[in-house]
Amino acid sequence: MIDYREATRSDIATIVDFQVKLAAESEELDLDAAVCTRGVTALFDDPSRGRYFLAQSDGEVIASLMTTYEWSDWRNGMVWWIQSVYVRPEFRGQRVYAGMYAHVKGLVEADDSLRGIRLYVDRRNVVAQQVYARCGMNGEHYQVFEWMKTF
Repeated sequence: MIDYREATRSDIATIVDFQVKLAAESEELDLDAAVCTRGVTALFDDPSRGRYFLAQSDGEVIASLMTTYEWSDWRNGMVWWIQSVYVRPEFRGQRVYAGMYAHVKGLVEADDSLRGIRLYVDRRNVVAQQVYARCGMNGEHYQVFEWMKTF
């Protein structure tokens, strides 16, 4: 059985480990674990930045995702962005993300100030796109552009 919950400070090391692995797998980036630790900790220090949610199996954390917030003047409410999704390899293909998504979607549906959920995905990550589509999301409306400083 898989349980879903909001992360706490005691989960920081696990979340950092997942993020380092995610960056290596998805973008071939070698994250600095110390920088990532400060970034994850900063979210717990200032909850207005977002939240982490976890999936657990037999008390062991098997997946995580982060939500951040976007104000929508069109909708007069907040939209949650799902980011930093990681599922341990041995649990992939078992609908772990679908359960996490359903958990987050339920929170959004229950709060009248929240208007929806968005995420972005690398165009090359076809498997993730198929998972998101099966969850009822679509990628028909927007294309994300970015500029990021390198360090």
